[in-house]
Amino acid sequence: MVRRPVAWVTALVLFAEAIGVALLNWFLGVVVDRQDMSLAGLDSDTMAVSSKIGGLVFGLYFVACAVSALLVGVRDRAPGLVGRVLLISAAVVHALLGAFTVGLVGWGAFVFMMVVLGLIVFTLLAYDRREAGPVDAVPPAGGGDGEGLRREDGAGQGAGQGGTVDLGKDAGDGGQGGARPGDGGTAVVPPPAPSAS
Repeated sequence: MVRRPVAWVTALVLFAEAIGVALLNWFLGVVVDRQDMSLAGLDSDTMAVSSKIGGLVFGLYFVACAVSALLVGVRDRAPGLVGRVLLISAAVVHALLGAFTVGLVGWGAFVFMMVVLGLIVFTLLAYDRREAGPVDAVPPAGGGDGEGLRREDGAGQGAGQGGTVDLGKDAGDGGQGGARPGDGGTAVVPPPAPSAS
């Protein structure tokens, strides 16, 4: 199946993004600290620390998303509730980043974000369908052996005795429970006669 390799590739890409985002924010924090820059009167130390903390938080977030995708690929089954929430949120984040990076960075970054978005969505949808197993299979209406489905009818006819209704007799039996040609209905077996005691 192609879904397991796609889940592994998604995990690797998210791991790479986690490292890239953490390093980028850490680098920006170091640059702000060394240049002693200020923005709208904010302290440069506060900006540097905030950038580093933001890089670590986003890095850990992408690591958690990558672990969820990796577990999907290893187990070859749909993610749990937490993993599904993480992957869906990662897809939303990449969609928003793709919209912002068109004007800020260029079309190359937009294409990369859309590729990652496609990988995440494919990982989610590929494991979303449940394969029908033996439990979900519908039992046949009439068995090939002519016995069919029987049920106990508690309201007997006339004498109040419980009878047995045959719902699956073959029309070609020709026996007591056989249906007459042209009836279009199911054969009914009369209840047993009450015993003389």
